[in-house]
Amino acid sequence: MSTKDPKDTYQRPPYSEKKQPPPGSEEEMTPKADHGESSYKGTGRLKGRHALITGADSGIGRAVALAFAREGADVAISYLDEETDARETERLVIEAGCKAVLLPGDIGERRVSEAVARKALEAFGTIDILVNNAAFQRTYDKFQDISDEEFEETYRVNVFAMFRLCKAILPQMKEGGSIINTGSIQSFDPSANLIAYASTKAAIVSFTRSLASHAIERGVRVNAVAPGPVWTPLIPSTMPKEKVKQFGSKTVFGRAAQPAEVAPIFVFLASDQASYVTGEVYGATGGQMPI
Repeated sequence: MSTKDPKDTYQRPPYSEKKQPPPGSEEEMTPKADHGESSYKGTGRLKGRHALITGADSGIGRAVALAFAREGADVAISYLDEETDARETERLVIEAGCKAVLLPGDIGERRVSEAVARKALEAFGTIDILVNNAAFQRTYDKFQDISDEEFEETYRVNVFAMFRLCKAILPQMKEGGSIINTGSIQSFDPSANLIAYASTKAAIVSFTRSLASHAIERGVRVNAVAPGPVWTPLIPSTMPKEKVKQFGSKTVFGRAAQPAEVAPIFVFLASDQASYVTGEVYGATGGQMPI
């Protein structure tokens, strides 16, 4: 079996400085993100299960959708309006032999998050795995430049949508169900230019640990994954050019993670292999700090 230095598994910075309008597109990224298209091999760990993943059109969400499908799970793909990216995720899920349902809309709006939950349940009958992954992020050098409206929008998408989807999905979950929330290294080591985003990620970690105590009464586990820098469309569409160019260079790997490197953690947490794991936060920070 051949092995490779993990520092050299993927391209290191500098990355392209090409700016994208939010929320960004996979097609425009340089280098291209790896979601596990040619590398992820499933072993049937999620066979027969149904998952709802928010922000599943691209980045970590797409990698998780692909991995879940190759493990045997049908996937409801929630996304804002990135139709081209979402269709590619749909194609990957179907290619893996599983069902895919596209659910567009801004889950920061109450009626949309409620509709996403309802339509996912109508499509599959039950949801066994809920992944709250969608996120809104903007960077500001000056605190005073953050508007009330944008601060509220960050919480609506990152926190309120998670809260509402958990309320809608948890009551119908069967024993062995799993809720996985996407936190961040920003939950523990917040950057000055990401005040709104970082504070929502801290809230997600607290919410995860609190909900875990309630959900386990139903036999449902609740955990979070806290990635460090991951190369997704959110980066070139929301961060300054100089930060994009050197993104991930401060990790001990000297590079950003690819979505394919994070998705297996979600698979583990969704599977029966994590039967004694709840209320935990799994870090994948590139050695930046312990979670």
